[in-house]
Amino acid sequence: MSDWEFVKNRTAAQGAVWRSADGLLYKRTGGVELREEADFQRLVAGLGYPVPEIVESGPEDSNYYVVERSLGTVSLHEEALADAQQDGQVSHQVITTAATVSSRLLQAQARHPVPASPWFEKAAFAENVFEENPDFDTPRVHDTVKQALDRLAQLPLVRGHLDYGLPNLLDAGVIDWQHHGPIPLGYDVYPALDIVAFKGGGKGYTISAEQRSAYTAALDETTASLIGQRVSEHLGDFLLVKCFFFLALMRPTDTARHDKHVKWQYRRTIFTMGLDQYESSNTIDTGTFPTLERFAAEHG
Repeated sequence: MSDWEFVKNRTAAQGAVWRSADGLLYKRTGGVELREEADFQRLVAGLGYPVPEIVESGPEDSNYYVVERSLGTVSLHEEALADAQQDGQVSHQVITTAATVSSRLLQAQARHPVPASPWFEKAAFAENVFEENPDFDTPRVHDTVKQALDRLAQLPLVRGHLDYGLPNLLDAGVIDWQHHGPIPLGYDVYPALDIVAFKGGGKGYTISAEQRSAYTAALDETTASLIGQRVSEHLGDFLLVKCFFFLALMRPTDTARHDKHVKWQYRRTIFTMGLDQYESSNTIDTGTFPTLERFAAEHG
């Protein structure tokens, strides 16, 4: 590893990320899940997805490694943080770039639909959510999910990222395809800016309603040309699934970790808010979600 500079340990998986001395290549190490991710990434690269090109991969010291070309050194999340530190708000350029990259992904996804298959359980981590929150395993919740899935059945199913957001977006494409799987067209990209609200608004910046609207309008132009439909009408359906996704794996096992209990209760509150809103209008307004800081102050 003398030719590689350590960047960070991988999150949600074993292994680490390394960068070449000239910054043109990244090396990731891991287990069998990394090999599966690399196979998928090669597949979608051949389908025109904006992903890093894999130039080398193979076994290494009982693990697996992948070397891929760099798409850049700064994510849109990091650009948004820099913007907020300068003048308190995310720049128009970050939103425009996010819309451009997302539109490129939509175009590639729409050109290569996949056969209908179950997708909700994996995308939502629903089994884990119900296991950790048995009081949500009710006919009301299941009926609401069925309503959303019936609406989403109108959309083509495509190969998706499942964990799409500004941290995984760079000017030249999309990284970190570890959680890939089938999704309805638009599920990756439309909620991308709403993720800030799900995470409690504590990531150093916020996205305004006007910025979310501008981003959504740009995506609608793309989907209207691709499938003759403005997919923003399904944003509420997507966000209901995200209410599950962000509640998964949140129940703390350490009773002494008060901070983790507060965060779990915060995500449960957001889940309930999202469910209530969706039931009444088939939409969810993440702008109404409290910040984690405010929630902790009121309920901590």
